[in-house]
Amino acid sequence: MPKCLICEDQYQPFMSFGRMPLANGFLTAEQFADEYFYELKIGFCPACKMVQLAELVDPEKMFHANYPFYSSTSTRMAAHFGEFAELVMAKYLNSSDPFVVEMGSNDGIMLQHFAGRQIRHLGVEPSGNVAQRAVEKGIQTICRFFDQELARDIVAEQGQADVLLGANVMCHIPDLHSVAAAVRILLKPGGFLLFEDPYLGDTIEKTAYDQIYDEHAFYFSVSSVSYLFEQHGLEVIDVLAQPVHGGSMRYVIAPRGTAKVSERVLALRAREEELGVHKAETYERFRCSVERSRDELVRLLRALKEEGKRVVGYAATSKSTTVINYCGLTSELVEFISDTTPAKQGKFTPGAHIPVKPHKEFTANYPDYALLFGWNHAEEIMGKEQEFKANGGKWIVYVPGVQVI
Repeated sequence: MPKCLICEDQYQPFMSFGRMPLANGFLTAEQFADEYFYELKIGFCPACKMVQLAELVDPEKMFHANYPFYSSTSTRMAAHFGEFAELVMAKYLNSSDPFVVEMGSNDGIMLQHFAGRQIRHLGVEPSGNVAQRAVEKGIQTICRFFDQELARDIVAEQGQADVLLGANVMCHIPDLHSVAAAVRILLKPGGFLLFEDPYLGDTIEKTAYDQIYDEHAFYFSVSSVSYLFEQHGLEVIDVLAQPVHGGSMRYVIAPRGTAKVSERVLALRAREEELGVHKAETYERFRCSVERSRDELVRLLRALKEEGKRVVGYAATSKSTTVINYCGLTSELVEFISDTTPAKQGKFTPGAHIPVKPHKEFTANYPDYALLFGWNHAEEIMGKEQEFKANGGKWIVYVPGVQVI
């Protein structure tokens, strides 16, 4: 049995999605023979309540100079990070010369708001290409992984931070104890850590199994997050539910005893008790729901194929890799996937090798159905694709259940 990455107790994986490629490993035909695979298996630790992957992928295989995701490609996410930045500036920056650090800052989509107000800032981004994009926009950024050594370097050069931020990055880091220790080094005594990641409760309730892939080493609840940071003299003082990424939670962390704990923290703990995130049987039910979702999606796509209907995927997301490979989808069922990211266009999806084509290929010859892999951006996407609907096109979604819209 594997050991928990948080408390080192033994835990039992509750589900395997089988042989899986890198979620963002979009590749050319010449790279097929050397493609990397691992077993995507997930488990629950009853001791510290953390849900986590059983087999981890080397971070340098996932985050590198050709990382194909730029946060600024989504107008909805741009607005979300703008609101996040405004909240931080209004509520958490109390010194005369504040300093803000963001781990996993991507192309600077959030830090640009601090830069625009002449607030001292620093982005920490391990993927060279997106870090360079931020630098080109005038955002102070370094290309490194966030750890204790880096925290000491930052403090030596620029002093301690008033606020440390993270968005969809904390769950990517296998050694969270190192991160928590680095937070204590980097933060001022009255400072705050604010981070948000996909929320385990939403993943369970929506059967959003595509949240599970190599980059997401952990699946957080307030219970597991509290356990982790309490080991380092930190505590969760607030939680704020977010609608992005199919359901996320923003956690506010502070040195123990320095800030009042919000009633929202207690309310979320009570909700998690009702949902059963502490119980092994909850994850057995989740596994059954995932298998049912898979079977329903495959059955629908095969029926459409028999009817001679064309199905095209929409948005070559990292999440789509789990769905495509777990469900055994191929280009016979999904002709190609339309995506607006230049780095993915002309390549093939990880594992199944379904072609990824520019959005113009979608609009030039509309399919009968579009399988929406970017379901968490459904409102934004469907709003832009009114002509597809006007031409008789229909959407296929699989979260929270398989249906045709």
